[in-house]
Amino acid sequence: MKEKKLGLMALILMIFTSVYGFNNIPRSYYLMGYAAIPWFVVAGILFFIPFAFMVAEFGSTFREEKGGMYSWMCKSVGPKYAFIGTFMWYTSYVLWMVNVSSGIWVPVSNIIFGKDCTSEWSFFGFDLLSGTRLLGVMAVIFFILITFFVTKGIDKIRKVTSIGGTAVLTINILVVVGSIIMIIARHGQLEQPFAGFESLKTPLNVAYQGSPIMILSFIVYALFAYGGIEAVGGLVDKTENPKKNFPKGIVTAAVVIVIGYALLIMLVGSFTNYEEILGAGNITLGNVSYVIMSNFAAEFGKAFGMSVATQALLSNIFARVYALIMLLALLGAMFTLVYSTLKQIIDGTPKELWPGKMGVVDEDGMPRHAMWIQCVIVCALILLVSFGGDNMQQFFLILTAMVNVGMTVPYMFISFAFPRFKKLKNVDRSFEVYKTQRSANFWGYVVTITLFLANLFAIIQPAFDGDYLTTFWSLSGPVIFGIVAWIMYTHYEKKIAKNPELAAAKLDEDEANADA
Repeated sequence: MKEKKLGLMALILMIFTSVYGFNNIPRSYYLMGYAAIPWFVVAGILFFIPFAFMVAEFGSTFREEKGGMYSWMCKSVGPKYAFIGTFMWYTSYVLWMVNVSSGIWVPVSNIIFGKDCTSEWSFFGFDLLSGTRLLGVMAVIFFILITFFVTKGIDKIRKVTSIGGTAVLTINILVVVGSIIMIIARHGQLEQPFAGFESLKTPLNVAYQGSPIMILSFIVYALFAYGGIEAVGGLVDKTENPKKNFPKGIVTAAVVIVIGYALLIMLVGSFTNYEEILGAGNITLGNVSYVIMSNFAAEFGKAFGMSVATQALLSNIFARVYALIMLLALLGAMFTLVYSTLKQIIDGTPKELWPGKMGVVDEDGMPRHAMWIQCVIVCALILLVSFGGDNMQQFFLILTAMVNVGMTVPYMFISFAFPRFKKLKNVDRSFEVYKTQRSANFWGYVVTITLFLANLFAIIQPAFDGDYLTTFWSLSGPVIFGIVAWIMYTHYEKKIAKNPELAAAKLDEDEANADA
């Protein structure tokens, strides 16, 4: 039976759902206010669109390869480079698991109490197990349980949690429609006044005002908001008339996503006065989404003259509903990513590269040994970060910074490999956006430099304000995991040097890469 191809609209929707993340909007508004909008446009032009075209060319040329991005970089640059880049990509999801395991208690608190009370939690009054430390211990228990259930093959839970994805889309529609209704009801008045270019230039967050490095460091948040575009590499050959529709789909999706982010940030300002709602000291990157969505419901009631008690009731109900939606979405993602990213990197790389039984994938497709090793690493990182400081704001700032940097650094490996990829001879070039080597070099290095500078500013900025802990953790993830990957591959090279059969297999692989 002939495989049904994706039409232009279906392609745009797939790219949109792979990239767009609602949580990026309230966080961006909290960090910069309306001034976040231009940086989303800049990131879209200098990163999202050109990088999406790169992974599309990679995916089309190497569509028969099993290893995904590992195969792309292996055949373009070399296996060691490919493994370090892919391993860092995988470990960015390890950092994501650390973040979600710790942050998932915020929606739980909102469901139970209607607000984020996590900073006040303690274990029977023990100071040692309170605040960030208690969240850390709870996160460890949570992640062990998740790993246990997934290793048992209980994946039906993901079918239930997929409801969260549909519900998140519903939230977007509610915010857009509800905000427009409130603007009309207020005769065009915004809760946070918009002063044109001045509002786009000047951040609402006092910490960012007058600090070019702080502002430049924000671009990592914008780059992170476009994360997930590596997934589009496999869609080229599933698209009708790809030479015409794929570039059109990428550009259209990019414009829709950029406009979507910009519009939603504007609409958040329409019902959220920055100083009144986000000026409190208990607002963190972990709970700001729930604070803003709770305020959305209260302001909706206020716009139609409802009593203060009714506004509070609406706020309380909506906070719980939104928290439940996010909890389901996070659980669904967690149950999937705990094994899928690990399985992908193990499947794509030589089995002998992994120590012990880590490279073994069981008959049902579960890399159980590797998953428990992953569990130990995630739990160790959670405890290191959670017991490293008492401040809840800094705790979530560190976790978010680690994920943002960890997830965008590996993209540099792909974009830097792209000019080398364009030099390959005798490969399938049926889909090309970059027609010349010069254009491939230009955009490959533009994207790489954009990623490098954004991450550099994001890493060093906290240190300028005396927050050396955030700088340390932001840098430590990519550095430590990069060194681990280098050591693992070096050990593999020594292993094959001592084993003639492995050496012969690797020589065949290298010759195949050279022929490609």
